[in-house]
Amino acid sequence: MSGHSKWATIKHKKGAADAKRGKLFAKLIKQVEVAARQGGGDPDANPTLRTMFQKARDNSVPLDTIERAVKRGTGELDGVNYEPITYEGYAPGGVALLIEALTDNRNRTGSEIRSLLSKNGGSLAEPGAVAWQFERKGIVKVVRTADEEEILMVGLDNGAEDLEDHGEVWQVSSGAGDVLGLRAALEEAGIDVVESDTTMLPTNTVPMADVSTAKSIFALVELLDDHEDVQAIHSNIDVPDEVIESLS
Repeated sequence: MSGHSKWATIKHKKGAADAKRGKLFAKLIKQVEVAARQGGGDPDANPTLRTMFQKARDNSVPLDTIERAVKRGTGELDGVNYEPITYEGYAPGGVALLIEALTDNRNRTGSEIRSLLSKNGGSLAEPGAVAWQFERKGIVKVVRTADEEEILMVGLDNGAEDLEDHGEVWQVSSGAGDVLGLRAALEEAGIDVVESDTTMLPTNTVPMADVSTAKSIFALVELLDDHEDVQAIHSNIDVPDEVIESLS
């Protein structure tokens, strides 16, 4: 297990600097609500809800706020019927983008995403043009001070597939269905978990050594991430260390 996901590292650093807690809370609550609507309000019987519930708690969303979102999802409280939709596109330099959104108006959201892409050097792609380059995986992030060998030993016995150094944290990846068990095993071993989630990881990456193009890509990603309906943005970009230094 080895490697260093520079794309995720940059996203983490920029997100930490730029995130607005209120907007983050709203997105996480929406994810909980949709998970409850699609699979029921019992986290023990709904793995997606359990993952989203834990993700919200990892980001300090109040418990009563999460519980109200679950009730809106199950119909116990009035709520908006959000629909999950994934947009595929390209950023400058031909870098693939997979944009996951939750919307109550497909036409509005699609038009706005298309506009953001086209006005910032990107383009919207046809369904299937980009998605084949990604796989749904589980990820567990643990504190950087944790022992690498211990993470490996516990991880390999509990579905871990890869371990990456993300600078401030170790990221352990697994099959999407193994993430909850992997997290539980790491915590049981006394390893401090920062967060866990399911995500789309690229099967191959595109090297991006041009600083100007890299800046354009990250500027576009920030604009997309700021859209209230966008829940996650995945890319296959791979940025050399020297370019990362110039972007920090």
